[in-house]
Amino acid sequence: MKTNRVKVEIITIGDEILIGQIVDTNSAWMATELNKSGFELAQITSVHDEPNHIVESLKLALNRADVVLFTGGIGPTNDDITKKTLCSFFGSKLIFNESVLQNISRLFKTRTNFVLNDLTRAQAMVPDDCTVIQNLVGTAPIMWFEKDGKIIVSMPGVPYEMKDAMSNEIIPRLQSHFNTPALLHRTVQVYGYPESTLALKIADWENALPECISLAYLPSSGIIKLRLSGLSDDVLALEFIMNQQIDKLSQLLGTAIFAYEDISIEQLIGNLLVAKGKMVSTAESCTGGNIARSFTSIPGSSRFFKGSFVAYSNDFKADILHVSPFDLEKYGAVSQPVVEQMASEARKLLKTDVAIATSGIAGPTGGTPEKPVGTVWIAVCSDNRMISREFHFGSLREQNILRATQAALLMLKEIL
Repeated sequence: MKTNRVKVEIITIGDEILIGQIVDTNSAWMATELNKSGFELAQITSVHDEPNHIVESLKLALNRADVVLFTGGIGPTNDDITKKTLCSFFGSKLIFNESVLQNISRLFKTRTNFVLNDLTRAQAMVPDDCTVIQNLVGTAPIMWFEKDGKIIVSMPGVPYEMKDAMSNEIIPRLQSHFNTPALLHRTVQVYGYPESTLALKIADWENALPECISLAYLPSSGIIKLRLSGLSDDVLALEFIMNQQIDKLSQLLGTAIFAYEDISIEQLIGNLLVAKGKMVSTAESCTGGNIARSFTSIPGSSRFFKGSFVAYSNDFKADILHVSPFDLEKYGAVSQPVVEQMASEARKLLKTDVAIATSGIAGPTGGTPEKPVGTVWIAVCSDNRMISREFHFGSLREQNILRATQAALLMLKEIL
């Protein structure tokens, strides 16, 4: 089932990228869309607005890629030089293209205070050996060149213009030209394993993967995404093999797998809460509202999230959440009795089906020999069940907040 992939290189042009004035979001978007369509990214390069630099990067790209995609360096201003540089590279000359001028005129009719001038008319001058693709949302035309079996395309650097061209013209034309194979990605998300431990755990399974499937480890704080990528001309056979391998992985890791898709934990939990018709509330100390923030980052989160108490001080815990002053004194704020009372009272006060509570020592100070920095207690409760656990995450404050948030959300998934 092994098949060859068409290699693509992206070259972004602009001094503003290299000096950090703007962030190159174009390349990331293009890479994602090309990958979905079965193309392989060979390299992404950013270059100056300088002809020799552009030509040098193009020559190198043509040695390793089947397709070279340029963004930037074209437009109505004098510093946009890509068109002239490519014209020189291909030994062609600039000629007037009436259809480009008509497209510009059409656009200007829909825009107030826009008039044709010498610079905008110059956009209609294109190399005589390129295929012109009209830019339906901008004035700079897309130029498609073919040379020695390779394809070179020049597009505007304006993101919405580039995206329109890629989605509606460039990718469909490339797929038609190269007849790309089927590409499948599946993501399995794992919690509770250090990367090296997980790698040893699944080593035999990974070594036995069919040749058509590759595996990538994508670790973040506390979570590891295992991305399986498959490439084949037979999409049905590939899907069958992919499902077989994921079943084997599931048998190995069991409940350590919390998701079989590339989805955030908060979105996963939100979907689960909505499906069950349940509402959640939080009472947060060490996480400082981060769990609530993760929920409210999701559009429509009011369907499952009711509200939150950020109970940072002991007085707040006692006065608002009715935590026993005796327990606060005897066990401390970072303790099982305290977080259980916080969760229970948050659920009652906000009238929700389930609630989460956190209390810990985020750091970098405040730890003791008995409760070092990174100690966190988390409780999750429903009307008939309470889960509470102690964690030791480490010495870094931001990492402790993030990991406590992740652990709390996965405990909520468990109780649901």
